[in-house]
Amino acid sequence: MTTLKSKLHDDLTAAIKARDELRSSTLRLTLTAIAKEEVAGDAARELSDAEVEKIIAREAKKRREAAEAFAQGGRAEQAERERAEGELLADYLPKQLTDDELDGLVAEAVEEAKAGGAEGPRAMGAVMKIVNPKIAGRAEGGRVAAAVKRRLAG
Repeated sequence: MTTLKSKLHDDLTAAIKARDELRSSTLRLTLTAIAKEEVAGDAARELSDAEVEKIIAREAKKRREAAEAFAQGGRAEQAERERAEGELLADYLPKQLTDDELDGLVAEAVEEAKAGGAEGPRAMGAVMKIVNPKIAGRAEGGRVAAAVKRRLAG
């Protein structure tokens, strides 16, 4: 079984051979972030695919935020590159949920929380606890929280 990290390494090697500068530099930076995480803490360790996925998601989010900042600063070329890097990393993540899919999962979690006695705006924590494992990396936290707030307010 190939791990996500070894797939990144294989893709990096292929990108270098193909002289794909964007892909190779993006994967190199991501693998560096993974390596840093592996040696952080008391003992070096091998990360699980889920942990590697979280790092890739964090790196992709950084790229999206940077793209926005560059676009607002009138630096279209850098914004485009950051966007391209973010999209490249998104290919390694689980397919993101559509708004409808997300709303459906949130609605189920709200019902579940109600059954457990949690209702109204105060139920936010209970609903997030129920919905987060079901979403598992397929939607950004901010997006999930916004959907939960909408549902609880409605």
